[in-house]
Order: sequence, then structure tokens, then C-alpha cells
Amino acid sequence: MTGIPGLRKKTDAVLVVRDSDLVGAALRQALADARPEERAGLEQAAALVEETAAASEGEVRARWVRSRLAAVGFTGDIASVAAVKALRQAEPRLSLLAAVQLQKEAVARPE
Repeated sequence: MTGIPGLRKKTDAVLVVRDSDLVGAALRQALADARPEERAGLEQAAALVEETAAASEGEVRARWVRSRLAAVGFTGDIASVAAVKALRQAEPRLSLLAAVQLQKEAVARPE
């Protein structure tokens, strides 16, 4: 998830963009056309895409928050004020409100 190009101010809007349906369709087509030696890998990839697609938007946002915190080297308590600060360091265009809402979502969905 990234900011919307052209917007320079802080934002409370966070979009979840999912294209797993497109990836799944492409894998199913590849599986239909696959040679026998390719099938096992494609079947495993298709299963992973289906598993990922089954995640709720909240789970996707919580995973995103954790990945952004890891990107800035944050290893502390995700429920802390320091986590909100680190999230805003990782994504400077997030408003304080958006960062707190995302933090709460990540806290509510432990890994």
C-alpha cells in the first residue's frame, strides 16, 4: 500500500489494493497449459495465492503495518507509541489518525 501519486499532504485514507484474483486466474491458466514437470510448482503457487486471497482486509493491513515497521528496524511493542512513530517514519504521508488506526488493527490481529 502506498500513497496516491500527486498528494503531498498527510492522509487518513489507506487503500487496500488486491489483485490476487488476477494472479490466481493467471496461475490456473498456466496450470491448464503446464507440462507434467511444471505442475507441482504451479499447484503449490496456486494454493499460496488462494490462501493469501482468503485474508481479510484487516489482516492485509495488519501484515502491511508489520512489514513497514520491520522496514525501519522497529522491534519493540507494536502497541506502543514508539510503534506509531516508527510507522509514520516508514510512511511519512500517514496522518497520526491513520497511523493509530492501522496500529490498532495490527494489535488486534497478532501474527
